[in-house]
Amino acid sequence: MSRRTRTLLVGSTAVLATLLASCGGGDEGSASPSGGDGTAGGGGKLLVWSLENQPDRIAQQKKIVADFQAKTGTQVELVGIDEAQFPQLVASAAQSGNLPDAIGSLSLGYVRQIDGQQLVDREANTAVVDALGKDTFAKGALDLVADQGAQLAVPSDSWSQILVYRKDLFAKAGLKPPQTYEDLQAAATKLTSGKQFGVTLATDPADPFTTQTFESLAVGNDCQLVDGSGNPALSSGNCSTTFGLYADLAQKSSPKGKQDVDTTRAAYFSGQAAMVMWSTFILDEMAGLRNDALPTCPECKADPTFLSKNSGIVTNIKGPNGSGQGGFGEVSSWVVTAGGEETAQAKAWVQYMLSDGYTKWLGQAPEGKYPVRLGTSAGSNEYAEAWAKLPAGVDKKAPLSTLYAPETLKVMQDSVKNLQVWGIPQGQGRLLGSVMAELPISKAVASLGSGTSAADAQKQANDAVTEIKSGLQ
Repeated sequence: MSRRTRTLLVGSTAVLATLLASCGGGDEGSASPSGGDGTAGGGGKLLVWSLENQPDRIAQQKKIVADFQAKTGTQVELVGIDEAQFPQLVASAAQSGNLPDAIGSLSLGYVRQIDGQQLVDREANTAVVDALGKDTFAKGALDLVADQGAQLAVPSDSWSQILVYRKDLFAKAGLKPPQTYEDLQAAATKLTSGKQFGVTLATDPADPFTTQTFESLAVGNDCQLVDGSGNPALSSGNCSTTFGLYADLAQKSSPKGKQDVDTTRAAYFSGQAAMVMWSTFILDEMAGLRNDALPTCPECKADPTFLSKNSGIVTNIKGPNGSGQGGFGEVSSWVVTAGGEETAQAKAWVQYMLSDGYTKWLGQAPEGKYPVRLGTSAGSNEYAEAWAKLPAGVDKKAPLSTLYAPETLKVMQDSVKNLQVWGIPQGQGRLLGSVMAELPISKAVASLGSGTSAADAQKQANDAVTEIKSGLQ
């Protein structure tokens, strides 16, 4: 899951009824992309889905909508979509002929999935990137959402999967920062004692978070979803090592029972676990800026910022067969759909969201939204510089630069340059989309928590991915 602080779980029946009643209809109007700083006026009405569906973020997006409407005359209907329900909702909307005109905060896997369903307007998305200027984007981000010279999406922002660890506990135990498989396993073993666990790991079979947690460890050991020919490769020796590590950690050093987004965070925040694998979205909460997810460790009662002061982060955990170059992360994108009725206005909207509305979009959650469009011209860093000053948090606000050491933030920022993701470099983005929709790896990894052997879980995952791929032929 890309937004680890997900709190609003939309009921699929209610949302589907709303979406099927909605339509991106209206006059085509005259709005068209007008470069990097906004749009021309036009009228019409856009239906926009956003996977940033938490109440506070929807409230922020409504302010952006109001600004856009005032500037262009185009009305926007904004609908928050729960990430886990997106595959079913978009399929239903496509079948009924009621696709949104634009979709925001789509993960790499979901971009490839809907492109495989021919729901992406490649020409429109390429036109937006060209209008904004290819050289204003981080090249790696553009490449991850491109195919044969066309843009499947317009990349907006990124986050990294991180291992957060208690620097104070590591120092007391004489442990090195957990930068390798060996370091991680040694620390998890040593710091598991009494009521304290060395680490807390995802084992929820129904959540992409579990797959993402596993993938963040896998890429560090060059365990790939597919090989260079596109064939399923989870049966490799490199992956055997990763499954073995995950099994050992889940069975010996992590809390028992199904562990998910909320329980893993709670275990670290309470001091029950010395390490947690999460995304950078945890950073504002760890600093006590969100009342519904406050740190509760004994030391946190006197100092709500205790964990932010005493936690370190690692973005790449190197395995014995890994290169040590880059860790797992995600790029979130905007997509103009192929089924929308307001293509010109949709392009104008996406351009606006990467220009005049960009810092407000990033400001929803700066801890998990590092800009991949760095400025308004080649060599400009104005958006990156503005990001550093954006206040993070919900109930309390503060720039992350005032809460974390510069080296901590630099680790996060540098990780964007070398993001490692499954499938896409091998041309198997469509397979990745299906894997993230059907979650065979989450299911296999979840079984490790209940005692399944690493070898059996590995076979289960590889067999399931092989079956999915055969169905895509």
